[in-house]
Amino acid sequence: MLRARLAILAAAVLWSTGGAAIKLCGLNAWQIAGGRSLVATAFILLLFREARRPPDRRVLAVAAAYAVTVVLFVLATKLTTAASAIFIQSTAPLWVLLLSPWLLGERPGRTEVLSIPVYAVGLGLFFVDELTAGQRLGNLVALGSGIAFAFCVVGLRLVRQSGTGALVWGNLLAAAAALPLWRTGPAPSPGDAALLLYLGTIQLGLSYLLFGWALRRTAAVEASLLVLIEPVLNPIWAFLLAGERPGPWAMAGGAIVLVATAWRTLRPPAARSRAS
Repeated sequence: MLRARLAILAAAVLWSTGGAAIKLCGLNAWQIAGGRSLVATAFILLLFREARRPPDRRVLAVAAAYAVTVVLFVLATKLTTAASAIFIQSTAPLWVLLLSPWLLGERPGRTEVLSIPVYAVGLGLFFVDELTAGQRLGNLVALGSGIAFAFCVVGLRLVRQSGTGALVWGNLLAAAAALPLWRTGPAPSPGDAALLLYLGTIQLGLSYLLFGWALRRTAAVEASLLVLIEPVLNPIWAFLLAGERPGPWAMAGGAIVLVATAWRTLRPPAARSRAS
């Protein structure tokens, strides 16, 4: 379904702005993680009354995976470069590929399996310039975020109609974990408050609403591959807005990922069916 794939790409574009916004914000990682999730909770609850329903165990499990994803990503982005954090988080399709047959009964088609090495080459080239030994802690945190995101993707696909509730409870869990550490950072400036508002409503709230809607209509592996446009755009925003410059290998890798994503998104359904 073309609309679902375009919604996933729109979500990925919104997610991609997070690295630059987090770098520009003067608050520490715990303040940003807790503040943006609290704003996202209020935003989703205002839009969707059904999200106020009490969760069952499956929804809570998805919410926990979501909470770990969003908190660890903020921590990783503060500990290392935006490019490194998003690259390592983007190992998620590999974990989704392993989890989908087990948890969803969705066996990836031949094109999904063949796409993963293409994306891996592109992403590897994109960040050859960025990965250094001195960023090990941030890299490990980003890897944890990628594994959690894989569980989140599979979980949102599993609960489907309850996905909005999972997002609300996930943001509540993230806020509950991070906000007690608010006093470890500085007082927010008006600019910091504006960035938190943007991060909560648009970069987190609206993006995951689009992603959750699209996942009801798209296989988990395909969705996790399409969002790999995020690591292409994330360092670009970080360069334009926060001065983090990607190197020449990054540009070559970005071209590969963009072409692969455009092909997976726009090729006709009949071609997709024959290829799989």
